Amino acid sequence: MVRIRPAKRGDANALVALSLAMARETEGRRLDETRLHKGIRAVLSDPRLGSFIIAEAREGSRRRIVGQLMLTYEWSDWRNGIFLWVQSVYVDPAWRRQGVYRALYRHVLERARRDPATCGIRLYVARDNRTARTVYRRVGLSSTRYIVYERDFVLESPTDHRRT
Repeated sequence: MVRIRPAKRGDANALVALSLAMARETEGRRLDETRLHKGIRAVLSDPRLGSFIIAEAREGSRRRIVGQLMLTYEWSDWRNGIFLWVQSVYVDPAWRRQGVYRALYRHVLERARRDPATCGIRLYVARDNRTARTVYRRVGLSSTRYIVYERDFVLESPTDHRRT
């Protein structure tokens, strides 16, 4: 049904389009496309920053990217290992409920299990995104006792328009 593979530099425009759609859908944000394109190209050019994994589907004689996720890394001193952080998850609405995310996640899980330096997989999700939370539980992820805090210097918080 879908083929999972690492993204290549030539996939940048498709990744930008999916990321723009994700930001609009999940947070009501309009991202700066130029900044986003530079950010995606940076990851595609420097594996130390992370990597993108994509799901492709055949449409006629062509393949089209129908899902994506980005992996970044967090060192855990407690575990002496690396957590893979799953970010920028998006599946084209026409391809949802067809196992696309499950296939992407399975790919990440297999990669993580093969690497003895990887101690786990993490992701964050908006509290009000019940659909995503359900999907993540179904693939075996569980919520933690941690709450994520941030101070974002680029994107203004939709709930706090002050810069303090």
